[in-house]
Amino acid sequence: MGKIRIAVRKFDPFESTLQKLWDMFCLKNNIKMEAEMIPLELHDLYEETITKKGLINGNWDIAHLNTDWIFDAANAKAVLDLNPLIAENPPQDYPEGWHNSLLHLQQINDGTYGLPFHDGPECLIYRKDLFENPTEKENFKKQFGYELYPPKTWKQFVEIAEFFNRHEENLFGCVFANYPDGHNMVFDFCLQLWTRSGSLLNAQNKIDINTPAAIEALDFYRNIVNNTKAVHPQSRKFGSVEAGMAFAKGEAAMAINWFGFASMCEVIEESKVKGKVDIAELPSNENHKTASLNVYWLYTIGTGSKHQKLAYDFLRFATTPESDKLLTNEGGIGCRKSTWNDPEINKTIPFYHKLELLHETALTLPQTPIWPKVAELIDQMVLKAIESDISSEELLEKTQNNIRKIA
Repeated sequence: MGKIRIAVRKFDPFESTLQKLWDMFCLKNNIKMEAEMIPLELHDLYEETITKKGLINGNWDIAHLNTDWIFDAANAKAVLDLNPLIAENPPQDYPEGWHNSLLHLQQINDGTYGLPFHDGPECLIYRKDLFENPTEKENFKKQFGYELYPPKTWKQFVEIAEFFNRHEENLFGCVFANYPDGHNMVFDFCLQLWTRSGSLLNAQNKIDINTPAAIEALDFYRNIVNNTKAVHPQSRKFGSVEAGMAFAKGEAAMAINWFGFASMCEVIEESKVKGKVDIAELPSNENHKTASLNVYWLYTIGTGSKHQKLAYDFLRFATTPESDKLLTNEGGIGCRKSTWNDPEINKTIPFYHKLELLHETALTLPQTPIWPKVAELIDQMVLKAIESDISSEELLEKTQNNIRKIA
């Protein structure tokens, strides 16, 4: 009978949820097949499933792919179009059970190439116990002349981060994920750009990052990341998971990270900040609007899988309201509206219902076959900005020239 092989995004809550779901699925349907679940870091996951054609050659039956990659995967015919299977036997209350912003990125050339698995747009995560502390509020107002609230502007963000930076207490103003993996710093750059009303695309719908807003964005980001009076000293080594864990351990007053890392603080054992966390929309430059970024994870089925029918049955099971809620209780982020508004979930994670608000301002990255290569170039550019004194203008111009070569 063989095994069903699942490529899993390495993250404890994902791994524990998937194992529990598979066991429940087998029990319910009297299935004896074993599932081999291999947890993989971002780079390895892309490499194994897409670059090495693991989904095409049958090496993987099911894979977690994020929406940055799904365009690539669909065009390479690596993932199954689920439309015929959905038409025959749709997931429970599909599509109405999900917010529209979690359904469109996997719709490519009239096909549906995945079902939503885990989500949670970028947001400002902060320690409400610090922000609401009367002594902190009084000291802050004396020092800066305005009330201590979650920052609305980037200028306030820097001032608040410096105010809460207390090296001797192992508390830092904010924490970033600056490990160059082609994702975290790219997303941070995009958020800085969008909250200054900039865009990744020009009027011709081509990627163009050589703009005044991009110069401002890169200047601000390289300064804040190198500000030792404001930032967690380990940020350079952190991916988003490590930055999320540092926040959960009480080492930062603020973080800009995925919503999932805020909710994780309320449910994981290692958290030292249970009940002390809240989220808000991201700051923006004065007179500009806030923005968020929505990149979400999908369950996909490999075109080379010999167990496509079983894989789809499992996907239907893994996306029921109960399964979605289980993922949330394990420390992931459910994608269904029912989970967002669930009274029990909101009792454990009081800000959970705010997910809908974040989705209203959430932007997405351009869907183009060249995006993974563009992301790599932006990643290298931001890294160079952080590590050198080459001007932002020069870095952006050079990067844009390189983007033109691959376009």
